[in-house]
Amino acid sequence: MSKIISLDDKLKLTAEQRDALTHKRKILAVRQVFQCTHCASKCERCGTTIGPENQSHVDNPRVPYNFCDGCAEEYIEYINRLQGKGDSKDYWYNNDWLKVWQTWIQYQGAIDQYLRSKEFRQLLDELHPGGNHND
Repeated sequence: MSKIISLDDKLKLTAEQRDALTHKRKILAVRQVFQCTHCASKCERCGTTIGPENQSHVDNPRVPYNFCDGCAEEYIEYINRLQGKGDSKDYWYNNDWLKVWQTWIQYQGAIDQYLRSKEFRQLLDELHPGGNHND
């Protein structure tokens, strides 16, 4: 009889394992959002590691992102083109290029909106020490 496994103990262990897995998935979801979108040492657009040699030296309030030099210059060119400025000899800055930048900016807005959503805030609250851990 000593080898009989209590069904209640087995169900409890399974529930604990399920809760631990759910908690791990939540942590990974939060980590992915912050690693992929808010890394201070990488260019927000191209992902290049930003160091002193390629950190954007463009001190321009029109650049609200953490860009490397190249992406900062392109962003300023994008803004200039939207304002009807820009050098026409730079033919590669065409309508498709403008659409790439527009789409990237919309994507950034969607991420920011997700980070402000009540569900994401709830997830952060649950993972905060002392938060609600009812998975």
